[in-house]
Amino acid sequence: MNRLLIFSIILFSISATAQRNPFKNLSEKDGKIGIGTSLPDELLTVKGKIHTQEVLVDLDGAVAPDYVFENYFTGFSEAMPEYRLISLEELETFLKENNHLPNVPSAKMMLHDGISLKEMNLVLLQKIEELTLYTLQQQKEIDALKEKISEK
Repeated sequence: MNRLLIFSIILFSISATAQRNPFKNLSEKDGKIGIGTSLPDELLTVKGKIHTQEVLVDLDGAVAPDYVFENYFTGFSEAMPEYRLISLEELETFLKENNHLPNVPSAKMMLHDGISLKEMNLVLLQKIEELTLYTLQQQKEIDALKEKISEK
């Protein structure tokens, strides 16, 4: 009977400890959860790699870059009235001065601040759309030059 009582107390102690924190690397502070860190600074902070099949990011007020095409083809964008596609010459000048694309954080900023997946994906999509327009412009110039050459 004595052994059974001791065994029961040990089991209860282990169970109670496990219920308080079943994961060794999981912590909670001020309503924030930390995995691999005892100092979470966001709702969920993970120190280490995350393996998942999918990540869904809500735009939550962010503007998808349809404004690039809207501005190019109509001359104005309601979604982003201040947007303007810069010329390739302006782009080259910017690149020489800054060593990164306009509206893309510098390597120094990324190292210091990290990157927001939502913001970066939207910026990269904007850059893809701008590249598409530059390609279309260049193709028009190529076609015009071909026509000029064939006329001679």
